[in-house]
Amino acid sequence: MTRPIILVTNDDGIHAPGLHALEAAMADLGEVWVVAPQTEQSAVSHAISLRHPLRVEEIGERRIAVSGTPADCVYIALNHVLKKAPALCVSGINNGANLGDDVIYSGTVAGAVEATLCDVPSVAFSLAGYGKLNFECAGRFAAKMAQMVLAQGLARGVFINVNVPKGASAATRVKLAKLGRRNYGRLVIEKLDPRRNPYYWLGGAELGFDDMPGSDCNAIADGLVSVTPVHLDMTHYAFIREMKHWEEFESDTWLEQHERQEQ
Repeated sequence: MTRPIILVTNDDGIHAPGLHALEAAMADLGEVWVVAPQTEQSAVSHAISLRHPLRVEEIGERRIAVSGTPADCVYIALNHVLKKAPALCVSGINNGANLGDDVIYSGTVAGAVEATLCDVPSVAFSLAGYGKLNFECAGRFAAKMAQMVLAQGLARGVFINVNVPKGASAATRVKLAKLGRRNYGRLVIEKLDPRRNPYYWLGGAELGFDDMPGSDCNAIADGLVSVTPVHLDMTHYAFIREMKHWEEFESDTWLEQHERQEQ
């Protein structure tokens, strides 16, 4: 019986301990291929490299480093490296949480999104902590989640975002949760280089999160594993219905009407 192909990627780089833990967690479930960034690519979101070439280096059996972003890695894996589509793509295990609004910025999540756009069932995994972390337990949760997705499948355009609390154990409960709202300081630090030209550091410290019962942020704060199905269709259908009642949209020629009024 042919083993399913499982693609593993991340945004912390191909030598990150979280990636090694995820690779090991998938070993019993299928034929694992690792295609990951050569260097850390945190918070690059879904960037694709269009204006410079990428280097692809085989650094071990079915282990490939790409000099680009997580989305680049999955793109190259699906369209060049792998001879057939994988049954599953897993991304992570990220060093740090990806909760709420983080999914917009996260390179870890972007790896899963790129595969989802190509109709490959995908899961992003993150460990909610920083510094030197033990990824072993998070890897066990990843293996169980991957096993379920392989068996059940996912709806088209949907991926799963999983966050495991620091210090989780086999007894840690799992919570199906919605995306929450995480808050950060909006900091811009200006400095001068040796030639007296200004440069800037962006981003402030985490300030907390909105208290939203049922959210992934609340789940992690309560010491639970959060599991969130995320749909790539970001259309606000209810607001479409509301906008249909705006006077300008009652006519298909609203711009023409506006220009006549301006005259």
